[in-house]
Amino acid sequence: MRICRSYSGVPAEARGAVVALGNFDGVHLGHRLVVGRAVELAEGLGAPLAVLSFEPHPVQVLRPESAPNRLTPFRAKARRLRECGVAWFYCLHFTRAFSERSPDWFMAEVLAKGLGVRHVVVGHDYRFGKGRAGGVETLSDGGARLGFAVTAVDAIGNAGEVYSSTRVRQYLQRGEPRLAAAILGHLWEVEGRVRSGDARGRGLGYPTANLRLDDTVAPAFGIYAVWAGIVGDNDTDTDTDWHPAVASCGVRPTFAGADPVLEVHLFDFDGDLYGRYLRVAFVTWIRAEERFEDAGALVRQMAEDCREARFMLAGARPPRDVGRTAFNQ
Repeated sequence: MRICRSYSGVPAEARGAVVALGNFDGVHLGHRLVVGRAVELAEGLGAPLAVLSFEPHPVQVLRPESAPNRLTPFRAKARRLRECGVAWFYCLHFTRAFSERSPDWFMAEVLAKGLGVRHVVVGHDYRFGKGRAGGVETLSDGGARLGFAVTAVDAIGNAGEVYSSTRVRQYLQRGEPRLAAAILGHLWEVEGRVRSGDARGRGLGYPTANLRLDDTVAPAFGIYAVWAGIVGDNDTDTDTDWHPAVASCGVRPTFAGADPVLEVHLFDFDGDLYGRYLRVAFVTWIRAEERFEDAGALVRQMAEDCREARFMLAGARPPRDVGRTAFNQ
């Protein structure tokens, strides 16, 4: 998959593409339906397949005080889109100045002139342009005028509710990663560079790799059975080495911690993970975070947590890897 940061100077082989528009945070099953429809159209037309999205999320720029934390940072989103078969990922920088552009400008300058799109696919409630003034009807009218077709995809869901990123966040914040995975179509992951910590886990006999959550959604504080994937030295996702593991997400109340951190203990692993890129896929909840009276009580509980996590992961398969993504574009 090729990643492009601009809508100008598009390679000739990328023009005339079928383009799915959206933010696609989480790349859940509803998003996959939109991209899947674009895949079908691209195959039928013999056209390139592309996705157009924005970084950062427009809400983070326009209403930062109410912006939800993300399910998938950029790298994770790119991986999931590649899994869907996307060949070109246009990730445009979103600014306040860009937010002032009209729907007509976006259709003419970005879609028609810049990308030379052949067909656009969106969700039924897609909005764009200044004040979110543009919608599916706007796109259809503009496409008829500018030379591209438009397909709107209806919402899908389960249990009487539409699949949405909001529902996924709610399940994660309730400690229900399995329900979140049912909407995502894959295990939810936290990923990033392993940071140096205070080495308490190693001193207690359970060394951990520490990840900061930053602007990623914080799941319910507690202990989880997880898969931990160590990304290879070439820094792509083709050679991720998966290990069964147990993870603690929270503020470490036994040691009067303050900032949330994700600590991951890989089973039967002896190596240095500092600075390595780690993917942590949440499988199931074990228990809530607790404060223990002393280190001895904590160690006994950690041993029990490890036994339970091993049992939950026994016979299970790690997440399925996808192909190479060029992150240096």
